[in-house]
Amino acid sequence: MPAAADSHGVTKVVDNICRLSPDLLAETCLHVLTYLRGHTGGVDSAEVSDKVQRAGVRLDHEAVQNIVRFLLLTFRSAGRSSLSGDDLVSKLEEGSNKWPKASLQVLHRLWSEHGASVHAQQEVQAVLSISQLVDVQWKLGMAVSSDTCRSLNSPYVTLLLKIIEPSGQISHRSFEMTIPQFQNFHKQFKEMAAVMETV
Repeated sequence: MPAAADSHGVTKVVDNICRLSPDLLAETCLHVLTYLRGHTGGVDSAEVSDKVQRAGVRLDHEAVQNIVRFLLLTFRSAGRSSLSGDDLVSKLEEGSNKWPKASLQVLHRLWSEHGASVHAQQEVQAVLSISQLVDVQWKLGMAVSSDTCRSLNSPYVTLLLKIIEPSGQISHRSFEMTIPQFQNFHKQFKEMAAVMETV
């Protein structure tokens, strides 16, 4: 359970979870459980953060990310240990005495409903765990000058990759390439596509 790792951090996350209504906590838990059951590619903490903000709860994006991470870790740990709903609640209460009864009831109910399928999915995924590419965005730009060259006039391509990490968190990675680097990148992708068509 997360409580063993960092009691101050856990206390802060539990305090933030306590600020969520039972319905909002249930919705957040369902995002996490849907991912852990293998029905979605990841948990979009930005989407969860938007829902929290629309509900009138004042938590910044980092606090919402920490809630999502805590729930992911808690449910993963409970799945690995094949905990029942009662066992999960007992472990959470051991980790922090700040849990409100309504929050524990939500976690108990949802884990009792979905825990077995999370455990089954964990056994399936135990073999291989890698990141997945979800989206690619690009733009063409022109570097006109730099601190060492007044008239650079050099085109470049910026790529933004949306990736689902094995933890379920969605992250963004960006990088820039010169036109020759991008042409080589494109050539390699065409070669991969050609190989994939033969499979």
